[in-house]
Amino acid sequence: MSGHGDPRPMRAERGGALSGEAHVPGDKSISHRSLILGALSVGETRIRGLLEGEDVLATAAAMRAFGAEVTRDDAGEWHVHGVGVGGFGEPEDVIDCGNAGTGVRLIMGAMATSPITATFTGDASLRSRPMGRVTDPLALFGAKAHGRTGGRLPMTIVGASSPVPARYTLPMASAQVKSAVLLAGLNAPGETVVIETEATRDHTERMLAGFGAAVRVEDTNEGRVITLTGQPELRPQSIDVPRDPSSAAFPVAAALIVEGSDVLVPNIGLNPTRAGLYETLRDMGADLTYENIRDEGGEPVADLRARYSPDMVGIEVPPERAASMIDEYPILSVVAANARGRTSMHGVKELRVKESDRIDAMAVGLRAAGVTVDEGPDWWEVEGMGAGGVPGGATVEARLDHRIAMSFLCLGMASQKPVTVDDAAPIATSFPIFTGLMTGLGARLT
Repeated sequence: MSGHGDPRPMRAERGGALSGEAHVPGDKSISHRSLILGALSVGETRIRGLLEGEDVLATAAAMRAFGAEVTRDDAGEWHVHGVGVGGFGEPEDVIDCGNAGTGVRLIMGAMATSPITATFTGDASLRSRPMGRVTDPLALFGAKAHGRTGGRLPMTIVGASSPVPARYTLPMASAQVKSAVLLAGLNAPGETVVIETEATRDHTERMLAGFGAAVRVEDTNEGRVITLTGQPELRPQSIDVPRDPSSAAFPVAAALIVEGSDVLVPNIGLNPTRAGLYETLRDMGADLTYENIRDEGGEPVADLRARYSPDMVGIEVPPERAASMIDEYPILSVVAANARGRTSMHGVKELRVKESDRIDAMAVGLRAAGVTVDEGPDWWEVEGMGAGGVPGGATVEARLDHRIAMSFLCLGMASQKPVTVDDAAPIATSFPIFTGLMTGLGARLT
């Protein structure tokens, strides 16, 4: 799983209107956490709607390697028979997390306070990403990390034999780091405290509480303070995974920029810590509405309807919104290129250390397609060319990054000339049905 094999180029060209229902996969963040918390529970957790992309399947394989029984039945429901908090066994082989940055960081946290040793690797993209942001706070519990120069994979984590609770203030807005620390705190006695000055997606806190852990969340002068009482007995759950708002971003964005389109994306999770893109699109004047708003399993859910929006305008995206939409800036830049005026995105340095340097990847590709882009260390700006105004005609590098690949394919659906992505294979890590879903709506992908 540490490589994608031969590149698979894909071309997108302008066609007719997109229409119909887009049933996107289950939420990736919740899918990862469902498997991990199920493995740390005593008894059987049942999961419906799990995202069956490569990233999540890598986490399922890792939970098996640590001793949990993880199976899928013929109806598509997943069953996790957990080993309990502190019950992880030592894996017999290297844990290959493929492209899954969320998976590897959360798994490191979950095993860091058990007296076991595990070695982690991944594909070329994951091996280039920094792990020190996770291993530094895990050291506070007593865990040790041995990796390549710069704190990169392959990396061996030696779990703490006598873990102690930790108090940690996040130096950056990162739900992955926060979650790794909280998962480590499960097997440490006493209270583990995480302080974040900027709120990030809160699935871990919600799901820990749902599995029976004692979690307190308080807003203080220090920031948002999350306190977890260690060594609980987690109770298995039945989980219905809502559909992924980050995956929904692609059919939504394509509908907004392809003339005549009207697309409904049902059952999308709209946790406020994840919905920043949709707020931003509405601020730009997108015809985007929420239908059938409801609550499922403690998470707000709605059906999203997106219609072609030729009058969108560029805006300055509030920097404080970045944490709630960090994965969606690439596709936002595609929408911005089809709006009128300049869209400014600041406070986004986290994009530099994702599966790729996403600011650079999108800037290079957009410029090749005829769009003006300015950038700095933690900001970038896209000069919109109006509805249908992007020349296109470029071949761009996906850089082993699923979101870069899908973003440029959406660009090609609305540009004057086709856009080709050099390798669409990484899309399978998060959205394995992307091609079939988009062509089913009317997109021309070859």
